[in-house]
Amino acid sequence: MDSGRGAEAGVVRGATGTRADGTSGQLVGREQELAEFERCLDDPDGPGLVLVHGERGAGRSAFAHAAAERLAARDHVVLPLVCVRGDQDRPLLLALRVVTAVREHRPVTGRQLAAGRAGLEAEVLHATERGDRAALADALLSALTHAAPVGVVVDDAQYADAASLDVLGAVAARRPPEVRLVITSVRHTGGTGDAASGRRQDQAVGLPAEAGTARTIALPRLTRPQLADMVARRSQAAPDPALVARVLGLTRGIPAAADALLTEWSRRDAVRITDGHAFLAASAPVPVLPDEDRFMRALHELGEPCRTTAAALSILWPLGRTAVALVAGSTGLSDQEVGDGVRRLIAAGLLDELPGEDGGGPRGWVFRSPLMEHATRERLGPLERARMSAAAVEALWAARDGAAAATAPRRPAVLLEEADTVTYLPDRMADAGGLIDRERATAELAAAAEALHPDPEDRGMLRWFRAALRLVEEPAARELALLRCVKAAWVVGDHPAAGRAAETILRDPSDVVSGPDLHELAILQVVAVTSVKDWPQLSRMGTAEWWGRLPLPPEAALPARALALCMSGRWPEGLDLLSRTEPVWRPHPQIRLVPELLQAAGNLVHGRTDILARALETPPDPGLPPESLYSIAAGYTLQLLGNADLCGAMDLLKDRGMPPEALPPTTHFLLLHLQGRWDDALALARGMVAKDQTFIAPPQHHLFTAGTAAILLARGKPAGAARLIAGERGTHEGHVEIFLDVAEAAVLRTMGRPDAADRILRRGLREADARGDVYGTDELAAALAMLRAEDGRADAAAGCLWRLEELAGRTGSGRTRLLYLLASARVRVREQGSGAARELLHEAVELARSRCQPFETAVTLAAAAGDAGPPELLHEAYELYGETGSLLSRFHTRAAMREAGLPVPGRRQATAENEQLLATLVTEGLANREIATVLRLSEDAVANRLSRLFARTGLRSRTELVSAMLTGKPLTAPGH
Repeated sequence: MDSGRGAEAGVVRGATGTRADGTSGQLVGREQELAEFERCLDDPDGPGLVLVHGERGAGRSAFAHAAAERLAARDHVVLPLVCVRGDQDRPLLLALRVVTAVREHRPVTGRQLAAGRAGLEAEVLHATERGDRAALADALLSALTHAAPVGVVVDDAQYADAASLDVLGAVAARRPPEVRLVITSVRHTGGTGDAASGRRQDQAVGLPAEAGTARTIALPRLTRPQLADMVARRSQAAPDPALVARVLGLTRGIPAAADALLTEWSRRDAVRITDGHAFLAASAPVPVLPDEDRFMRALHELGEPCRTTAAALSILWPLGRTAVALVAGSTGLSDQEVGDGVRRLIAAGLLDELPGEDGGGPRGWVFRSPLMEHATRERLGPLERARMSAAAVEALWAARDGAAAATAPRRPAVLLEEADTVTYLPDRMADAGGLIDRERATAELAAAAEALHPDPEDRGMLRWFRAALRLVEEPAARELALLRCVKAAWVVGDHPAAGRAAETILRDPSDVVSGPDLHELAILQVVAVTSVKDWPQLSRMGTAEWWGRLPLPPEAALPARALALCMSGRWPEGLDLLSRTEPVWRPHPQIRLVPELLQAAGNLVHGRTDILARALETPPDPGLPPESLYSIAAGYTLQLLGNADLCGAMDLLKDRGMPPEALPPTTHFLLLHLQGRWDDALALARGMVAKDQTFIAPPQHHLFTAGTAAILLARGKPAGAARLIAGERGTHEGHVEIFLDVAEAAVLRTMGRPDAADRILRRGLREADARGDVYGTDELAAALAMLRAEDGRADAAAGCLWRLEELAGRTGSGRTRLLYLLASARVRVREQGSGAARELLHEAVELARSRCQPFETAVTLAAAAGDAGPPELLHEAYELYGETGSLLSRFHTRAAMREAGLPVPGRRQATAENEQLLATLVTEGLANREIATVLRLSEDAVANRLSRLFARTGLRSRTELVSAMLTGKPLTAPGH
């Protein structure tokens, strides 16, 4: 997991996964077809002619190139030829070009052969002029026979002239075994891969029956797994399923469309690499294909009326057969011209016809590539788009109102099932703007947006609320519409936009905005500024002067100002302000929720948990708005999880009727982390880092990074953990970095640098003490005590133990008590032997088990077994480490089990885990010496393990090993 800043930014948080580095020419998903072609080559009685068919963008040319490479590998002279538009009007041109190519590449020695060649060339030219196909076939066959073994590869033969195809067919029927012909041509197929109905202008070539034995290889569209492989090869990362689904949805598996999409996303840095996984950035727009793209060129070459028809259909096709009339009405074309344009677009493979039932004609038409549909639509001007969208809206409204049947002979408009029936009409209303009934559109847009709430996939809620806002003219209604936009922007994660819109209302609020709404807007604006880490602005918002310029009631402004102080790390000032102004905000049931939460969090920072406990004992008024109840429950859950109180958090969620999945992503991550569901936690974290959605409010602001780093470290990724921590350093101005200090110290200890870890831990304690902060210092003190005990410095650890004991008594925290027990036992076992520590460890094990956190329990069990407890505890720790996928912790536990004379279960699984861990450390970029330190082995042992790994997998280098790991491939090469 990477989250670097500065020089590392390109490698980590914003790294681009799709690269325009020549990889677009790779053949992906054609392994089966290439294997079939090679079988034809290897079969002595196999076909001498191979026809390769595929739709536009199927990769025919790439396949032809691969076929040529395989012919060359079998010592064939390869003659590549490409047909172009216009060749079909020049009889025997292709045949003449083949003869010429064979002559030029045929080895010639001696004057007789040279003289013979000159005579033959004259004969060929003469036969061509006469149109003598038989003579030309004889000449070509003779030339190929003398040049054998030879392979002729003709690409784009749909443009070839018919006479030449006859000649090639005759040659194929008589050719010697060492002569091979490969011909590629377009054949447009339906979306399912079957040949579409209707005639095509550039249908695949057909050879005469006398062509003899031929093999046809069809290139189908790519499947979801094949597209995943394409993304993995380009990004050198395992693709997120949502990214693959997006590529499939926009391209329908057409290779060239997928390649164009990934290339355009690459140019926009829209694919991010995080922890070896590729994600689509948040709100990444669908790119617009450039004019030089093959699909756009094909549309341009068709000319009019095709271009105008395609542009209109990019908006109107979901209306099925009704679209033809609407296209004509909105473009000025006649029905006949639109129909002709549709037929030509189908013939060119840009549209697909949707067959109707019982032979009743087509149901409608759909673009073969939604990516091209998008590019065509985006080229429309705003007025054209509005006019066509208005036509669609009016047609659908008329059909809904029952007016169409009474006023027009045409059937009423109905959306095709292939269209997105949820978003189509609201999108068209948003585009139509003032060209349709404003009042009706406003109401329907708002209703559609509300129906999508909270719109986690960003399908249109915010866009429709904004469109409704543009249609509202009356000031009071407009302000309420803007309020809806603020809340929608916040829900979908556009915090900066939410903050700007909130300030617009706060500058001059009208009477239609209630006091609780003003309070919510003020709070939202503070959190928005915090989420983008604008610390100077946040500092200004902590002053009375800043809020004094806004015409807000005190009960709205004062809690927001206190929040700004707390978010700036000025907890004493924020708590003091809340205490002095309590009579102002306390009487309002909805407004007091945030101040009470702030008081609980602020006292937690100073080591007092009683305020939080009392707040949880008094549930909020159930009559409050649902969103307020949700927010406050999520806020208290975060406080409990931040205090490592998993049981308390689960009890709260159960009491408030909130499923864990409904929590904000960062809070949900902390829950999954404590539950030991690390695969789920890491999958969630990767996406959040890639989309820059990792914000957590203080004082838990660094827990996401620290928790993620802990997972990476336990799974053998110390370098990734270190980069993540480094990227988070300094991003919260004025805040202590206690949890980052703990996480970094753990990485340094793993890398064999205890002195550096000691310095970081001591520095963290000094900074916390200087500010009077207590929250998180138990983790620092415990880590420092453990470190000093391992170095034999029991006296130096005594101060940490005293601090831990005092904190445990003051806070009553189970986590702090557990840390004290483990650290104290470690110190005492070094000082007084195992007897002095046994009782402490027994309590620690019981306490850890009661807290139901697998990794924490495993650490406790391993420590207990290693210091003074029964070694059999290692078995339980080993299984718990396995539940969390902690490869490095499992490795060290296996070593401890062998040292204790305990059998290690699952030898085959242990071997696989060892190899996976070793490959992970190599992928991290660690040298053998560093790997040896992490694994606590010798360098020779590491070198031997690597040699065995390479021998077993067939991989030949670290580069190949890293590539296999990054793309999620099994650590096995073909044949091994």
